[in-house]
Amino acid sequence: MSCKDDDLTALAGSGRTVHRMARLAYPLSLFALCLAIAASWTVLVLMGVRIAAVDPRAAGPGVALLQHIPEIALPASFETFLSLCLAPVGAGNGWTAFFLLAFMWFLMAVAMMLPSAAPLLRTYCEIADTAARKGESVVHPVILVAGYLSVWLAASFGFAALALGAFRSFNGEAFLSPWTGHAGAIVLAIAGFYQFSALKEACLVKCRNPFATLFGRWSTRPAAIYRLGLQQGLWCLGCCWALMLVMLAVGLMNVFWMALLGVFTLAEKSGHSRVFTRVSGALLLVWALTLLVISF
Repeated sequence: MSCKDDDLTALAGSGRTVHRMARLAYPLSLFALCLAIAASWTVLVLMGVRIAAVDPRAAGPGVALLQHIPEIALPASFETFLSLCLAPVGAGNGWTAFFLLAFMWFLMAVAMMLPSAAPLLRTYCEIADTAARKGESVVHPVILVAGYLSVWLAASFGFAALALGAFRSFNGEAFLSPWTGHAGAIVLAIAGFYQFSALKEACLVKCRNPFATLFGRWSTRPAAIYRLGLQQGLWCLGCCWALMLVMLAVGLMNVFWMALLGVFTLAEKSGHSRVFTRVSGALLLVWALTLLVISF
């Protein structure tokens, strides 16, 4: 939908400015998106390296690889921050632990879910480019992404409350280690059954086809575009919240499962068949049943 340079002669000076800004919005926003994802993965991998040294079970199947990553000299303040994140329950009062956990969940959401928002960003910028060709004002796509991430930030507080409450209720010893026994089986069963639900399907359809929502509710007001981001974020949350719970069963700082679930989410939203979703649901249910049987 991008406009050729010859088409710009048909626009007034202000129209040309708007259009050039719209054409630059996508590459700049995509760069910012990749930067945020890369930064999140960097922090998560550093956390994974730290936990591999003290709790190999919590680091996941790639613990040997993490243990071979050389120590990187980091600022003392950042080292302190990593230490707090890796021991959130002992980080001080309850609110300190809660906010640290919420931050960890938000980092996981950015790393695992934000890549799947690239088609949403591209679709928005294509519509914005068409509007700019007509000389209309457009809202920068960062407002849309801010709305999308606001939903995941709110969800991160919910995940943190669940994890912290469950830890204290079960009186667990290794907070970041995988949930085993009945607790792990319940988490996996919830995620598995949800893969077959009608709500999952409805949310997945909306995530796969953002054009109808963006075009049908197009606006030149930042507040309206922010609400569009919120709406798409809610569809994404409705699609993926149960898969995020799987992190409790495999270990909160298991970067290999984070990567696997991130790739799975991207593939699921890019496809058009339910086979992929249902096969994954069946595998999760089998895993839950196996965990339940061996726990007796």
